[in-house]
Amino acid sequence: MGFRDVVLVLALTSIISALLPKGIANSEGDALYAFRQSLSDPDKVLQSWDPNLVCPCTWFHVTCNQDNRVTRLDLGNSNLSGHLVPELGKLEHLQYLELYKNNIQGSIPAKLGNLKSLISLDLYNNNISGKIPPSLGNLKSLVFLRVNDNQLTGPIPRELATISSLKVLDVSNNNLCGTIPTTGSFEHFPLNNFENNPRLEGPELQGLASYETNCS
Repeated sequence: MGFRDVVLVLALTSIISALLPKGIANSEGDALYAFRQSLSDPDKVLQSWDPNLVCPCTWFHVTCNQDNRVTRLDLGNSNLSGHLVPELGKLEHLQYLELYKNNIQGSIPAKLGNLKSLISLDLYNNNISGKIPPSLGNLKSLVFLRVNDNQLTGPIPRELATISSLKVLDVSNNNLCGTIPTTGSFEHFPLNNFENNPRLEGPELQGLASYETNCS
């Protein structure tokens, strides 16, 4: 192999290496843009979310790590309305999903349980309905889970009690039912983080009461 051939191979290798992270970033950009398409944004806080840009790391309210993987989405109190989309579950390096104090409606996608790096899920003060998906119990790095002040129904998933890292949980001011878990991380949560759920019957008595009583 001559010198020119070696140079050509090295150049092609460099090009391929440069394209790989962009492909990953573009896939994450597609996921974020799918979310953008589901939202109404009267204050144009998402105006910089241009799907023609290869990397979403240049978009406002998006933070990436040194490998150009999305790690934060900060859209709290942004006057957004619309709904969450399953594509958000593709952001496998996401650590902070901050969507509090908007008018997000619809349900919490079960695919959010794929966000294995997630530390904080803040969806409080929206208009989210449906059940808390049991798949959130897969978020073994989760520290903060705040879904208070929504329209959530159904029981508190027992899977959440298996998240040993969970330090803050607030489900107050919803329409949850059943009883409050008392095992695992739930041993330390104050009762006022469960208040104003008219159908929630209080801490469960192990072996004496079914948490699914009158709960659907």
